[in-house]
Amino acid sequence: MDDPRTLNRTLDLCLRVGEVLLSSGAGAADVVATMRALARALGVRHSQVDVTFTSLAMSVQQGADEPPVVQIRQVTQREIDYEDLTRVDHLVRAVVGGTTDLEGARTELAQIVSSGHARPRWAATLGAGAMCAGVALQLGGGPIVVLVALLAALCIDRLQLLMTRRRLPGFYQQVAGGVVATVLAAVGTRLAEPWVHLNASLVVTANIVMLLAGIGFMGAIQDALSGFFVTGGARVLEAVLATAGILAGVSGGLSLCSRVGLEIPRLVLPRFDLVGVSSAALGAAIAAAAFAFSSYAPKRTLLPVAVLGGGAIAATELIAQAGFGRPWAVGVAAFGIGLFGYTVGRRFRVPPLVVVVSAVVPLLPGLSIYRGLFLLGEQGGQQAAQGLLAMVTAASVAIALASGVILGEYVAQPVMREARRVEARLAGPRLVGVTRSVRKRRGRGETEE
Repeated sequence: MDDPRTLNRTLDLCLRVGEVLLSSGAGAADVVATMRALARALGVRHSQVDVTFTSLAMSVQQGADEPPVVQIRQVTQREIDYEDLTRVDHLVRAVVGGTTDLEGARTELAQIVSSGHARPRWAATLGAGAMCAGVALQLGGGPIVVLVALLAALCIDRLQLLMTRRRLPGFYQQVAGGVVATVLAAVGTRLAEPWVHLNASLVVTANIVMLLAGIGFMGAIQDALSGFFVTGGARVLEAVLATAGILAGVSGGLSLCSRVGLEIPRLVLPRFDLVGVSSAALGAAIAAAAFAFSSYAPKRTLLPVAVLGGGAIAATELIAQAGFGRPWAVGVAAFGIGLFGYTVGRRFRVPPLVVVVSAVVPLLPGLSIYRGLFLLGEQGGQQAAQGLLAMVTAASVAIALASGVILGEYVAQPVMREARRVEARLAGPRLVGVTRSVRKRRGRGETEE
């Protein structure tokens, strides 16, 4: 490419596409591969891409004796919008397929990033409430527990939105969410005490899952497994800080409630029989679909996400009842999500990231985290060892969840490529971006994949 102006516009387009992918939780390997494929399709060869957690850099050197052209773009926005992610994914495929040129791609990308969300913000708040209600149902809560969990989630979401607009860091938002969840659960228990018993522990656990759902565990593990250790380390640190905020908020809320006389009853773990597993699967399906809805995922994905989420929690409980540990049960279910999520994403024309992140929400270790905090906070410290074990179990479940999904993607993509007789080698997990190269045959107007 000899025209400097066209080259600069091409690099700018690639960087803007990479920014959308990275801010939506895509792994660094996916971002690099997508940007390179896009540049190659527009005539820019041998480009170099550098991805960190907060910036993107892309350079091209057209000749050995010429200075390289370098562009850098900062990634400042972290709000997840799966509708924009899907539209950008379609745009990249159109450019790689040769149906959209550089100017058309720049115009369409500008429309995507400036058009706002596909749903009003209050609809996303309702989605967060429905997700919390689904988790409460999954844990065995009754109608009152489900209602209180929904109301608490609505309050937490609006509070965090207000704090975001005031540019408060995410750590403090998680702390505030944990405090609000615990205090509202305790108040609800006291108000409902004359008429019905309210299991406040399930309310707090459901809200912990809601707070965990926005943490990028998947991208952190994917970056670490793909060799992007700087980006992976930054994402792990962000996830640890966000989780620490939840821990601080919930533990502070428990202490505050005990000081003012709003004691939360001892945690009673749910027991799952056949009916309980069915109820848990229904709640998990609602939670997974509601999270996808609140993240602005296309409506066509809600049903398959619900099926995957419900099936995953049913498989987890059945495997756990067979005698396997919780991390192994979650890891096997997550492997199934990664395996089928790739196929579902292709079938419904969305990036697999949209499917798998939403489907794993019911498997997040909210119950283990709350149980660990509750046992560690008991007077006398008799249950400290069990509390520490519960916290270690929660960390193990989070790692098993992310690594199981990535392994499912590792297996699914080469199998699909072999089935289509395109490519049989293992290329690594791809949760966003093109996975097949499209090029024109010489002397023909046809394309081959």
